[in-house]
Amino acid sequence: MTVASARHYRGLSLWLDYVDDDLTPRAQLDGDQDVDVAIVGAGFTGLWTAYALLQKDPTLSVLLLEREIAGFGASGRNGGWCSDLFPVPWARLARRHGRAAANAMHRAMVDGIADIAATLDREGVEADMLRGGQLKLARTSLQEAELRDEVAHSQRRADADLALCWLDAGDVAERIRVTECRGAAYTPNCARIHPAKLVRGLARAVERLGGRIAEQTTVLEVQPHRALTSRGTVRAKVVVRATEAYTATLRGERRALLPLYSLMIGTAPLSSEAWAEIGWARGETVNDGRHLLIYAQRTADDRIAFGGRGAPYHYGSRICEDFDREPVVFRALEEALHDLVPQTRGVAVTHRWGGPIGVARDWNPSVGIDRSKGLAWAGGYVGDGVTAANVAGRTLADLILDRESPLIGLPWVQHHSRRWEPEPLRWLGVNTSVRAMRGADDVERRTGRRSWRARAVTRLQGG
Repeated sequence: MTVASARHYRGLSLWLDYVDDDLTPRAQLDGDQDVDVAIVGAGFTGLWTAYALLQKDPTLSVLLLEREIAGFGASGRNGGWCSDLFPVPWARLARRHGRAAANAMHRAMVDGIADIAATLDREGVEADMLRGGQLKLARTSLQEAELRDEVAHSQRRADADLALCWLDAGDVAERIRVTECRGAAYTPNCARIHPAKLVRGLARAVERLGGRIAEQTTVLEVQPHRALTSRGTVRAKVVVRATEAYTATLRGERRALLPLYSLMIGTAPLSSEAWAEIGWARGETVNDGRHLLIYAQRTADDRIAFGGRGAPYHYGSRICEDFDREPVVFRALEEALHDLVPQTRGVAVTHRWGGPIGVARDWNPSVGIDRSKGLAWAGGYVGDGVTAANVAGRTLADLILDRESPLIGLPWVQHHSRRWEPEPLRWLGVNTSVRAMRGADDVERRTGRRSWRARAVTRLQGG
């Protein structure tokens, strides 16, 4: 196995390029090991799990096994939204588990934002966290109608601090000036963050608590009470699978979580004159009501990090660094950014990157444990993992330690999604859905009516 350099890892995203940390890989696993808890994956899920375990029981021996470096995957490449977003709509959770459980899940996500902020303060990690809330813009009459309806439903069901509120176009313009804005759904429960600073700082915190991280160590298969790696076998009372999209690379797990690519661009810092025109001084994260998702933040150093979906799913759940860069998608992202914020025309795009996110067949994340086999897992966040991984890690710690807490009663605990279809059905279905959502956005902009394509894909996703 060739050991990649720190310079290579810096090229994976804007965030990893501008993190004040040595990205030289830690030592590899050195032969067979016996530990209390082995965690496969040193991203947000694995690190939050280790951190929570070691806080609750400092006597535990905890070993994280990472194929590359801590934060290599989505944890070091995402949009930097520390939000209360959850992939399963509240209404669907309420139908399946009841209103109280749906509200508890939402409350846990909001509490997760606070826990991340408290951890950063406690551990002295500066991750550019700014809690400015989230704006979901309405830029067509159809988007306005649907977002107003979403706000109304939210206000009827939720506690006041959890509910969305509607901002009219003038109120939005006081925060950020974008084109064709008719208003926005707003929640205060979101913070922009520098994800690589967070994940790298969390890794150091885990080590200070006594956890070990073996990097450049490929886990080939997870079995009851053991992880088989390229460098030896790790035996443990509990093995945690915290591999998100990379779950597809484990033996026997190719159909567990689907790796779907999301791509991003980052601009050079904009001038003070441009920011005076745009506003965006409070650190809100921003998206809009289109189906093929976009997401944006103003970074602490005055860039715009802008991402979106639309990259193809690759046959056989393959993951490859070449897939991180799709020129057609990058061009579409630049066009979308220029359309939304015209002041970015002529501003250099300095970074283009991407990577896979993990998607369960029913788009429902899960956290769980099989005590008889000594296996635990969490993942399937569909791109909303910054906060969810924190909640999952603390939940896993309580499950592993067999401790009662409100977290272990949340509706995603012990949820089991069915496996994805075999190929070629998986490839055909997913890529047809991506094209359908792109087509739905075009149709809705042109006609002002909801597209049947969007309704069909939503039903396929279990909505």
